[in-house]
Amino acid sequence: DVCEQLLAAEQNTYHNTLLALRGFCSLHTQDHHRALQDFQRVIEHNSPHPNSCIKALCGRGLIRIAGGSNYLTALDYITACQLKLDETIFTIKSYVPWNQRGLLLKVLQEEGQMMLQKKRYPGDSSVSFQKKQTGLCIFPNLKSRDAPGVFQLASLLVELDSSDEASQILCADALYQMGRGEEAHRMLSLALSRNPQRAPVLARLALLQLKRGFVYDGNQLLKRLIRIGDSSCLLPILAIFQDEDRKLLQSHCRWRALALLKGKQEGAAIKEAIAHLSFAILAAGGYAEDCLLTRARCYGRLGQMKTAIFDFNAVLKEDPRNVQALSGRGFVHLALRQQKEAVQDLISALKVEAGAVIPAILSLKPEAQGLVTGWLLQHGRATLSELMATKDLSGEETLGDLLTVAKALTKICRAAQYHIFYTDVLMANGEHQEALKHLQEAFGHCPAEDFARARLAVLQLQSRNVARAAAPLSVLARRDEKDLAFLLNFVDTKQQQHLAQAAAQEGKVLMRAHDHEQALGYHSLAVLASRDSPRYLRHRAACLMHLKKYEKALKDMDKVIQGHGCNSPKTQAGDHCCQGFLLLALAQEEAAVQHYMQALQLDLPLALGTITNCPGRESLTKTFHKIAQHHFEKQRYEEAWEITDCGLKIDKSSELQKMKARLKREASSCSIH
Repeated sequence: DVCEQLLAAEQNTYHNTLLALRGFCSLHTQDHHRALQDFQRVIEHNSPHPNSCIKALCGRGLIRIAGGSNYLTALDYITACQLKLDETIFTIKSYVPWNQRGLLLKVLQEEGQMMLQKKRYPGDSSVSFQKKQTGLCIFPNLKSRDAPGVFQLASLLVELDSSDEASQILCADALYQMGRGEEAHRMLSLALSRNPQRAPVLARLALLQLKRGFVYDGNQLLKRLIRIGDSSCLLPILAIFQDEDRKLLQSHCRWRALALLKGKQEGAAIKEAIAHLSFAILAAGGYAEDCLLTRARCYGRLGQMKTAIFDFNAVLKEDPRNVQALSGRGFVHLALRQQKEAVQDLISALKVEAGAVIPAILSLKPEAQGLVTGWLLQHGRATLSELMATKDLSGEETLGDLLTVAKALTKICRAAQYHIFYTDVLMANGEHQEALKHLQEAFGHCPAEDFARARLAVLQLQSRNVARAAAPLSVLARRDEKDLAFLLNFVDTKQQQHLAQAAAQEGKVLMRAHDHEQALGYHSLAVLASRDSPRYLRHRAACLMHLKKYEKALKDMDKVIQGHGCNSPKTQAGDHCCQGFLLLALAQEEAAVQHYMQALQLDLPLALGTITNCPGRESLTKTFHKIAQHHFEKQRYEEAWEITDCGLKIDKSSELQKMKARLKREASSCSIH
């Protein structure tokens, strides 16, 4: 009311002052609209009174806080401070209620910090952003036009509360951007003396000391910061500091980390190195390839495998063909015994630059090195076998990858299996002369190793030398049929037929000489080369019978009998007799009887002749009687009758005749037939 009466008077001497006072009165009564009108009239006056204008700016700033316009509030208080700092301090202390003063100070601190960090208008053309080749977001190139205003604002905040650390830090940051580093250093040193464990202060002081050339002092401050364990405070700081100073911090921290790693490889030293590398990565804007790779290796040494993978992934995200990151991540998967992932990464690395990966693998401990080469060989073998089985050799990239892996394995390890694998890949790729050359370089012109001799034989088949190829391949057949089957993929169909015939013939010769063990290799070669021909399966089964390997012989005869489609009854009868004999040898008497019964039905004279030779009529009829007796006891009279009837065809045994009479008596009430 008093203000309105004075304003209504004709004398306008204190008009602006009265408007400012009335604005604060309206503000305190929550009439923000009227208060803003009064403050605007003072600010927009043609010849504004400085002190009144400061009051109006401070009042309008409070109203803008209530409206959520914090940035505009900061601009009002900066303008007020630039007009007269002392009067702004007096206005805040006199006119701003104590319960609103805390919020005001906090808003001004936050907005001042954002102005220095250029976060208020990131798209402003006045802000020059740098972009590294990585494409990551980097800090702005700072020569802030706002720094003097923020310094005024910070000075105001310090005057209002000299013990507030955030205000002192804001003031030091503004001084730094204004090029007054010594003053910023003094202010931060004063803040540190009050609280020696404050990470934001330590970090700023460390950067300033490095900038001043005091490397030792900078190191000591960084060590204290590491002990506190709060590296997050660096992010807002680095957004304020100049690009050249960030680069200085990055290079210094990287150098310090490498110096630590060159010394004792103790846990404490590695952890300190990790902290310095983290500072360097932050200083680079979040991506520094060499620092990320080094830090990942450090995490690996400490056993923090998942964290190591995270750093390797960060590098690979920017550069998917980075050899160090691929091989490094592969070794981490190796340590975690994650075979599939390890193999995938190491193969990718070998494809990019095998010359860098091979020494890295050779630097591993023997156990780890053996695991890596074993996994790579296992994967390569499986892939090559699949390609050969499907006959899909059009995937040049896959064969090329296998060649790279196989060649690398021969350089890592001299063991025969790796040279044989390389030879196989060359053969699959159609490089037969190169395969022959490598085989002879690794094993000589007359290899002693069976697997190498078999490869040499296959390569000789290319020159139509079937006879020479059969002998080494028969040896491989006895040792590893699976490997022989793989090798035969390199031999065309016509050559396989010739090979099967030659092997079968040699097997027969050896059988007549009673050298069944060696004959078995030739018969197995004939079976594999002919794709399980029944004729060669019978030969091998006969050989296995002589060697008393009845179970294996039984498997062969099973395959033969399953293929009984167009065979004559005579041939089928012979196969069933052979199967019956094998089952008797394995004590599977009931199954044996069933096969003999089928043989008797198919061709009685042949079956009887075969039975007479082996196992003998008398012996077999006893078996028939035993099985018939079993069915009789189980009251399965029809089955017992059939077995007895067939048994009597073999020999008129008295036991079987008695069994037949008993069956007739039991069946007197019904017809068995």
